[in-house]
Amino acid sequence: MNLAMVRYLIGWMLGVESLFLLLPTLTAILYREHVVLAYLGAAAICMAISALCCHKKPTNSRFYAREGFVTVALCWIVLALTGALPFLFSGEIPSVVDALFETISGFTTTGATILSDVEALSHASLLWRSLTHWVGGMGVLVFMLIVLPLAGGQTIHLMRAESPGPSVSKMSPHMRDTAFILYAIYFGMTVLQIILLLLGGMAFFDAVCTAMATAGTGGFGIWNDSIAHYDSYYLQGVISVFMILFGVNFSAYYLVLSRRFRDALRIEEIRLYLGVILGFALLIAFNVRDMFGSFFESFHHALFQVASIITTTGFATVDFNQWPAFSKSLLVLLMFIGACAGSTGGGIKCSRIVLMFKSIKKEMQYLIHPRAVRVNKMDGRRVQHEVMRSVNVFLIAYLLIFVVSILLVSLTCEDMVTSFTAVATTLNNVGPGLELVGPTANFGFFTPLSKIVLMFDMLAGRLEVFPMLLLFTPATWRREK
Repeated sequence: MNLAMVRYLIGWMLGVESLFLLLPTLTAILYREHVVLAYLGAAAICMAISALCCHKKPTNSRFYAREGFVTVALCWIVLALTGALPFLFSGEIPSVVDALFETISGFTTTGATILSDVEALSHASLLWRSLTHWVGGMGVLVFMLIVLPLAGGQTIHLMRAESPGPSVSKMSPHMRDTAFILYAIYFGMTVLQIILLLLGGMAFFDAVCTAMATAGTGGFGIWNDSIAHYDSYYLQGVISVFMILFGVNFSAYYLVLSRRFRDALRIEEIRLYLGVILGFALLIAFNVRDMFGSFFESFHHALFQVASIITTTGFATVDFNQWPAFSKSLLVLLMFIGACAGSTGGGIKCSRIVLMFKSIKKEMQYLIHPRAVRVNKMDGRRVQHEVMRSVNVFLIAYLLIFVVSILLVSLTCEDMVTSFTAVATTLNNVGPGLELVGPTANFGFFTPLSKIVLMFDMLAGRLEVFPMLLLFTPATWRREK
């Protein structure tokens, strides 16, 4: 284990975070808010620690998969610890556990909040919450790869550990160029959404915060009634479309920009993703038809909630906790399906769902024709055995964490639906659940133990389980002889 290199990379990450903290600092100055010193102090602390960690580059700069996973897991933990400082310094969230919960929920793009009155926060804190979504959506280490020179073979370990999905594909021969392309597309789509929201009459501050929360598929709102505050089909429609767009594998956008339209259309998980959205939206629209004035209105809200849940954004235009059991069951199912791999969304991912169905089909064919040789293919290419193995192991680890988390949360929460959906929504980075954690409620009533469990679930879900589990594996910290 090259601990010196791990320390060096954590230092770089803190330096990047200190720069991001300057944005809410400037916002506090602009709005003349008292929290300016809280954000300036947090930025100064991050920069000071960064300077201590990076004052000398390690002589041995080589690191491999183990260092990559450990670095990513520790970076996200440190990111949350330091990102919570402004909430504590300003007194807006005085509890350490609550401040950590809010910050982890932000960076992991979960959007579950402990706040009962979001509108009481300063503009700086509202911006910081949305900014944590934007930074965490694509990944802070992916951003760091753009500015940090590393040997080409090493950056793939960081990218694989932080990027969602069963595998990571290169858009360029150099991972640094791939990181730049990803963030260029990400930034461009965010700016485009801001412009479209402004054209619909949304205030500039609201548009920036909403676009960043949408881009990261996070869901932190700046109003207590979330997106229902904007009583406009246009604004809600724009947000619906961009939630869906940010849930698409970003490789597809690169293929479109490269005019490789045929390759983009061949991506199977995108076809499943869009098909599920349309199918579930229609089913829910018919099921809740009597709760709205017209079928158009029911389909509008159904599509918004389906897009919000499958992309794990967590915005809401209505209290879907009041919907029929059939519709709520479909939404819970969407929490697990999630968005596409290589997007900013959470969940199991559509690519894994596709591979699972292919495995089931292959096994059934094998039972009928035991001697037949069949190969799983996806997007016209053969799926390597290592990918299939990683999908199976991921699902086992995912289910174990899910079951254990429900048992721990149930120790202090007697409502089974609340416990189940609270774990489901945090492990899949969705945000709202059902019953006591519905879209009009919050997570503030949970005990500190339950909040710690849910915080671990948020981190495990965002980092695809294994980086967090490796921190508790003794072999991870064993020095090579």
